[in-house]
Amino acid sequence: MPVTRRALILATGGAAVLAGCGRPGSSAWAEPAGGAGGAQAAQTTVPSTASVSASASAAQVRTVLTKYLKPTPDNPKHPGYAGAVAHVLQDNRTLLTVNVGHALRYKAGPVELPAAQRVAMRTNSIFDLASITKVYTAILVLQLVDQGKVDLNAPVRRYLPEFTGTGKDKITVAMLLAHTSALPVGAKVTGFRTNAERWRSVMTTPLVKGGVPGTTFRYSSVGLMVLGRLVEKLTGKTLDKVLADRITTPLGLKDTGFLPLKWVKDKSRLVATDARSSRGLLRGTVHDDVANHLGGVAGHAGVFSTAREVAVLGQMLLNGGTYGGKRILSAAVVAQMLTNVNKGKPAVDAERPRRSADHGLGVEMNQPWFMGKLASPAAFGHTGFAGTSLLVVPARKQVIVLLTNRAHPNWSWSNPDTHRVALHNVLAA
Repeated sequence: MPVTRRALILATGGAAVLAGCGRPGSSAWAEPAGGAGGAQAAQTTVPSTASVSASASAAQVRTVLTKYLKPTPDNPKHPGYAGAVAHVLQDNRTLLTVNVGHALRYKAGPVELPAAQRVAMRTNSIFDLASITKVYTAILVLQLVDQGKVDLNAPVRRYLPEFTGTGKDKITVAMLLAHTSALPVGAKVTGFRTNAERWRSVMTTPLVKGGVPGTTFRYSSVGLMVLGRLVEKLTGKTLDKVLADRITTPLGLKDTGFLPLKWVKDKSRLVATDARSSRGLLRGTVHDDVANHLGGVAGHAGVFSTAREVAVLGQMLLNGGTYGGKRILSAAVVAQMLTNVNKGKPAVDAERPRRSADHGLGVEMNQPWFMGKLASPAAFGHTGFAGTSLLVVPARKQVIVLLTNRAHPNWSWSNPDTHRVALHNVLAA
């Protein structure tokens, strides 16, 4: 299963030890007394105007999602996740929403909670989106392009002089968005007394050994951390405030933002992630260790949201930059964003050796490893380490969001790509 990227991030920037599975003897999963643990709370929502085929799709999706609440032949020791929500839009309308399992099933240890203490997953449960945060950051950068404040082909150093290091003067804004900057996946943020020192470390992160900017796809969270700072500098506001002002408020997204413990009133809606890190049970606190050290607000991770509101973001891009009468990006900039800017480039990804370099400005493109049979040159989206994904298929006018808590209680228990491909394949049928 893919653990290399998180291992690299921890090696360079994380303090928490995320190895091991908790209590001695708890590595093998067993169904607790009382049944499937959450199946009774599962719901399938289909609009009253939906067709028979839509209802059939909802039933198939529910079957797929329920499957991974237990161990499977390809993952026999553990369930794929404790719970999940899938939300699908078709022609700008809700086709289906399905929720299964639990938002909270384990307490710190991890120790499995008695059935009465678990919290069922809801259609409006709020998830840690992990790296889907990068899409929001990309949109904020592209808004600055729209305003003439940022040139995609300009060196990053024009806007951030503190972005220093050998060879980094050649890195452009577009390279950070396309992950061709030659920056590593993670940055060192531990061992510093202040957040200013941590950000200085991020900005001075050196290139990977032998890396040449603009030549090779290498997934880099550092690049989006840097872009988040660029947004803050050019707007004069913190990233969480810019997100609210420029995306969530215009789109009416009341359940999307950083630091949800500050704004979520009904805490039972928060979906848990890790239950055996040095931070204890994580619920409403960002799972990503680097983002946590940076205060929970960063360009690469930290946004929380619901499946429905993530789908709105995808629909806005599918609409060419508008949603509900609000224009977020110009059609021209959206077209740039959704163009594969890495054609012909090699890709280096130890976790996914069959991955291609195909990438737009802030979104993955044509990646079968998570899109399954829905992959195509125009298909775009993003995944998140905690078990989240957004997929937009323009040819089908479809937006597909799958949010799982596969990191609850232990991110190493399953490979989230398996769940993503299974959902996408059943919708492709």
